[in-house]
Amino acid sequence: MFRCILRFRFPVFIALSLVINASILNATVLPRGNAPKLVFAHFMVGNTFPYNVDNWKKDMQLASSKGIDAFALNMGRDDWQPSRVADAYRAASGSNFKLFISFDMASIPCNSDGDGNLIRQLVRQYNRHPNQLMYEGKNFVSTFGGQFCRFGTGSLNEGWHNVLKRDMPPVHFVPALFMQPPELERLNALDGAFSWDSAWPLGNYDINSSNDAQYQKYLKGRTYMASVSPWFFTHYSRETYNKNWIYRPDSWLYASRWELLVKNRKNIDLVEIITWNDYGESHYIGPIEGAQPHSESWTNGFDHRGWLDLAQYYITAFKTGNYPSIKKDRVFLWGRLYPKNANTGDPIGRPDHSEWTEDMLWGVVFLTHPSHFEMTCGGSRYSSDLPAGASKVKMPLRDDCNVKAVVTRDKKKTVDFAPAGFHFSKNAPFYNFNAFVAASPE
Repeated sequence: MFRCILRFRFPVFIALSLVINASILNATVLPRGNAPKLVFAHFMVGNTFPYNVDNWKKDMQLASSKGIDAFALNMGRDDWQPSRVADAYRAASGSNFKLFISFDMASIPCNSDGDGNLIRQLVRQYNRHPNQLMYEGKNFVSTFGGQFCRFGTGSLNEGWHNVLKRDMPPVHFVPALFMQPPELERLNALDGAFSWDSAWPLGNYDINSSNDAQYQKYLKGRTYMASVSPWFFTHYSRETYNKNWIYRPDSWLYASRWELLVKNRKNIDLVEIITWNDYGESHYIGPIEGAQPHSESWTNGFDHRGWLDLAQYYITAFKTGNYPSIKKDRVFLWGRLYPKNANTGDPIGRPDHSEWTEDMLWGVVFLTHPSHFEMTCGGSRYSSDLPAGASKVKMPLRDDCNVKAVVTRDKKKTVDFAPAGFHFSKNAPFYNFNAFVAASPE
């Protein structure tokens, strides 16, 4: 049966602890210096128990169509997960889509040298596979966590060096270690680092690039992989996984973070989207499928694929350095369906940091030409003349109401969008801080 791997998070809100062209990726080896900017999506293998090869193919085709180059296969210790990873590599065969394993060290033990055998085995198994991501001519390998791993040695650095660099095929190791950036400087077993918690503001403030700058400072030219995420809400009871909090999603988090990545692209080698399918933390951008980690109550009916469409615009800009021209008027809208201060009988309780967010409708409007834009919900109304290109818009949500958006140009409506299900209600059945996401048709 499917088993959910609990990924314990660290107290990051206290301090920092803790479309590329297909032809570019035809070459398995990407030489450093000439390597293109790449974008990955973090993929929870733990949610794929019922998957088959066709499921993987559909996800890869969808991701590739939006400019995503590879899946970071987050793999835990369940004995069935290597089979799903094998299916993923099989599904990718014959395509230009790439894969690499992100070992979930919140799940995989790492106390003894023998604990490293699973990692060594899988790296060797997919070494030089046509769809294995190679970077600087080496197998690209990442992690979620692993800052406590010694693998029977006397230090973190020696432990990872013995597992991935001793008698192994060449590995380019870029883990997400939850530790202070200055500590990265002394870890020569690392070829770079992935800054997981740079995706969200870790307090009640807007997203910024401060974490990126700290990582870049102490990596001293090694590979820097930045993170981007549209949301974070998890709602597990103390009797289950004891995870019940939000990170601040306001001020157009997803769009604003992407804008920072584009602005600072010269200092960023790679970007990983968190995530394709982590339903338990509400930051999925792919379809809701597979096996959920007991998160159905806050994810069912909350499709996030509008964020995937929106990401394509920013992915192109990150890779090329230029925002693409808009080919069609489109509207992207997202927000919660219930007020943050609603009172419910939910026994799990209100999520921590709920006071950090506003009851707001967030949007990005794509326009081919200057137009008038209006959105409404009950007594709330936003109306403005917007320029061609992409514009960010917002509007308070106060009343029981249905969201609607209209684009008018030359007295004609080019978009008349009333997304089904986007109903804001003051009466919340429980504390659901997941986002409802809607995008007008392509």
